[in-house]
Amino acid sequence: MSIHTPKSIVAGLIGAGIQASRTPAMHEREGAAQGLRYVYQLIDLEVLGLDNNALPDLLSAAERMGLSGLNITYPCKQAIMPWLDELSDQARGIGAVNTVVLKDGKRIGHNTDCSGFAEGFRRGLNGVAVQQVVQMGAGGAGSAVAYALLSEGIQQLEIFDVDTERAHSLANNLNQHFPGTRAKAGTDLQSALTRADGLVNTTPMGMAKLPGMPVPAQWLHGALWVAEIVYFPLQTELLRHARALGCRTLDGGNMAVFQAVKAFELISGATADADRMLAHFQEMNG
Repeated sequence: MSIHTPKSIVAGLIGAGIQASRTPAMHEREGAAQGLRYVYQLIDLEVLGLDNNALPDLLSAAERMGLSGLNITYPCKQAIMPWLDELSDQARGIGAVNTVVLKDGKRIGHNTDCSGFAEGFRRGLNGVAVQQVVQMGAGGAGSAVAYALLSEGIQQLEIFDVDTERAHSLANNLNQHFPGTRAKAGTDLQSALTRADGLVNTTPMGMAKLPGMPVPAQWLHGALWVAEIVYFPLQTELLRHARALGCRTLDGGNMAVFQAVKAFELISGATADADRMLAHFQEMNG
């Protein structure tokens, strides 16, 4: 008599300082709920004493060990791209990858941060004003969020980054994909926030290991909506100040969950239950 053995999936997350990530638990729990034997490993560059130069070797090792796919996080989302065989249209447009599917000897890069942020935005900030939005950060996550914001109808997106060249580069790239020159690199943050309908933080500022705020608290105002992608902690200093002013807010848990839903589907080939994954995330952060 043959015994049915569930399909096995082995996946991993490559990034630096990722020990607090909720992603492994979300994938493994959803896999278990679907009868999959799902193992998700952390490949932490910080713990291993490695940097982005190790990415080609890590990809080769993942292939040799039979992994089905990898999630990619800070600081590897752009550095991983030269080592991939194919990119989804969205990953190419964004210029950053957060999911790599390893299949039939090929490495295929996707970006689920974009769809993940968009889904959270639609659920949590439906009906907000979208004329003027300020975005802090132009890195890998910032590229995906900016792409999502313009896809969701933001009319003017002003991008600020400590590296002004990076902000200009992102704005130029976005304007090639979206008509009407709707993105620009910002120059005067205080003035931009005064005019803005919304503020989005895509920098690591506010994380447990990088406390603080990406903008001065006194520049916030009650007419702003404020979105965050940091989810550890879920209540960042930025969100705390924004909520005290009565702003509508979106915490980073939304993007964390909805990008994981899509990544799970790409890596496993199974359809994820988004509401179940969201409930599990909230349980972990309760």
